[in-house]
Amino acid sequence: MKKTILLIHTGGTISMSEDTSGAVKPGAKNPLTEEGQILSSLANLIVEEPFNLPSPHITTDNMMELKQLLERYNHSTEIDGAVITHGTDTLEETAYFLDLTVQANFPIVVTGAMRSSNEIGSDGLYNLISSIRVSSSKEAYNKGVLVVLNDEIHTAENVTKTHTSNVSTFQSPQFGPIGIVTKQGIFFHHMPTYRENYTISNLSKQVILIKAHIGMDASLFYAARDLKVNGVVIEALGQGNMPPATVPGIKALLANNIPVVVVSRAFNGIVQDVYAYEGGGKHLKEMGVIFSNGLNGQKARIKLLVALARTDDLSEITEMFRL
Repeated sequence: MKKTILLIHTGGTISMSEDTSGAVKPGAKNPLTEEGQILSSLANLIVEEPFNLPSPHITTDNMMELKQLLERYNHSTEIDGAVITHGTDTLEETAYFLDLTVQANFPIVVTGAMRSSNEIGSDGLYNLISSIRVSSSKEAYNKGVLVVLNDEIHTAENVTKTHTSNVSTFQSPQFGPIGIVTKQGIFFHHMPTYRENYTISNLSKQVILIKAHIGMDASLFYAARDLKVNGVVIEALGQGNMPPATVPGIKALLANNIPVVVVSRAFNGIVQDVYAYEGGGKHLKEMGVIFSNGLNGQKARIKLLVALARTDDLSEITEMFRL
């Protein structure tokens, strides 16, 4: 018996075409809608298209719209899973936000494409077929939001885009995919040991992401304080260390009760309070900087937005980032 799958199109390369000049852009019609016969053979599809945007145009309002749409179907319609097509540039952020916040009891899969619909080697339709198959699988339950491309199944928390154009761009650097898609079936070889999920009603705070570099000073941190942002995430050096000239600016943020979260600009490993020199991880942690457990910068920003939507208590926010 075919499953009922909610298919949500949001735009991105997967819904675009290449013109005669080689430019990739949206057309008047989503080319995936022309594949109805193939897709309907896989599942009974309920199709929604809340917006059609390249992924750099996605905002927190759009992410909230997707969350609310998924929850509305969870409450009103018997569905077995959901698939979201999305541009790849910000796909991991939307997927992780939904993983942290959606209240739903069916599998949710996010997918996209690196090549538009009419390019040689286009991967969009194939990735969509794979995603529908995964979302229809009983093994996909209770694993959080999944990201499926190029025959691999990743968790939203760990996956990241690693190449600007290669079809195998999505990888989970520290842990690898949790499953694979084959012609014979869907196979999971391990699963997350825990899940986080938070109830929020809005994303109204402003959190900025700053990347550390050699010779950096405090000016960006003072500017962030003066702009009255609600939170700052720093992609720090190594295990979570900063140039000493940045320390006064970080102290200024903390003195204004602006939470500062540190991740590493390296994409493997976690930040730790090891080094005790000025600006070292131990020094920063003693100042009150929050250390994140393995997230990259863009996902730590999403998590801090979610945390600030729930509380402004620094101890509660710190505890959230220990998970």
